Amino acid sequence: MSKYFGTDGFRGEANVDLTVMHAFRIGLFLGGYFGKDHRARVVLGKDTRRSSYMYEAALCAGLAAAGADAYTLHVTTTPSVSYVTRTEDFDCGVMISASHNPFHDNGIKLINGSAGEKMEDSVIDAIEEYLDGNAPEVPLATGGDVGRIVDYAAGRNRYIGYLISLSTQSYRGVKVGLDCANGSTWQIAKSVFDALGAETYVMSNRPDGLNINRDCGSTHIEHLQKFVLDEGLDVGFAFDGDADRCLAVDEKGQVVDGDKILYVCAMRMKERGTLGDTKVVTTVMSNLGLYKALDAAGIGYEQTAVGDKYVWENMAANGHLIGGEQSGHIIFRKNAVTGDGLLTSIKIMQAMLDRKAPLSELAAPVTTYPQTLKNVVVTDKDMVMEDKAVLAAVKEVSDSLGDTGRVLLRKSGTEPVLRVMAEAPTEEICEKSVDAIIDAMRNRGVLIQVK
Repeated sequence: MSKYFGTDGFRGEANVDLTVMHAFRIGLFLGGYFGKDHRARVVLGKDTRRSSYMYEAALCAGLAAAGADAYTLHVTTTPSVSYVTRTEDFDCGVMISASHNPFHDNGIKLINGSAGEKMEDSVIDAIEEYLDGNAPEVPLATGGDVGRIVDYAAGRNRYIGYLISLSTQSYRGVKVGLDCANGSTWQIAKSVFDALGAETYVMSNRPDGLNINRDCGSTHIEHLQKFVLDEGLDVGFAFDGDADRCLAVDEKGQVVDGDKILYVCAMRMKERGTLGDTKVVTTVMSNLGLYKALDAAGIGYEQTAVGDKYVWENMAANGHLIGGEQSGHIIFRKNAVTGDGLLTSIKIMQAMLDRKAPLSELAAPVTTYPQTLKNVVVTDKDMVMEDKAVLAAVKEVSDSLGDTGRVLLRKSGTEPVLRVMAEAPTEEICEKSVDAIIDAMRNRGVLIQVK
């Protein structure tokens, strides 16, 4: 893993891990890197957290100082930056957000200009060399070569228009709840659903810079569940801070997570004949209930490592059309190259309207199996993952579960822990299965702590 950039950008506590000087120098680097033979054009978006405004100013200053033009979309979503970057001939895009993290964290996500995807590792490596002072300084522009900072709200509006154009039916008569997480969708989501004719009810749409994701949004779905029931709504959608995720709540107040969303949308594609022989791409953390429902429907699937980055790489390499994560990162390859919460909500609405059925009925075939997940601190992650006694315990548990459940042992990509997960018909069996593997670690003397 890189020193500064992880799988989802450079993220950390504002002015502690990620400082304003980091942002300025990243802007300076991007302006010089993409401006070697022309005046670079870079588009930027941000979420509503207080520090996002500081980072936007610093990035724009760095870009302009290197002779690049910075186009600001202002408060907008990560997928909108991806859309504008790839459709309007920008050299790259920048999103300032820490996604579902609390307000005091922030992040810088870089998007390539060729396809609107996450920036190539080669560019990230070059940025890190520059941040560490191991690369030549970028010369400062002077005179008329200094870059411009351009208000580009029109780009965000074109993205909104694109979303509206995707729906083939009116939402008239449908009561829709939206939890905007006091984040990027606080203005955009309602305008999209209002334009499509829905009777729209909105919560968590009063950002103050400090309340993004706080007790709201997709990480606190219980508030939308209550909202849907209290207001008698037909469906609810909850987004995270930068709106690359969406979770849904059906008319009964039940959560429809990313696994169930994948099923509902894949079934719609199959029924319309647009899925073809492609497969649904999931991560290894998707619930066994999803796979059983897909098997029953005759829909194939593939698994990747955890992370929407890996889901997209599999989809792009193999031509698959839909993929995502339990957390609500859903990618529709014909429409986007990244998870898009608003796009996902539109796809769910289309499935409901096509079938003239409530969301609870569409998602019912997916029975969610109980799941137990424990994080384990060990002496050496790699060594334990290859320990014969531990692997034997994993196999023994897996064999005992058969096709009624499954067990998974994997390394965390962000913490110094192993994750032990089991799915089974009951919580008791899950707990017993996970503990059997942890006991094997304890017996081998490699266990430090169960978190």
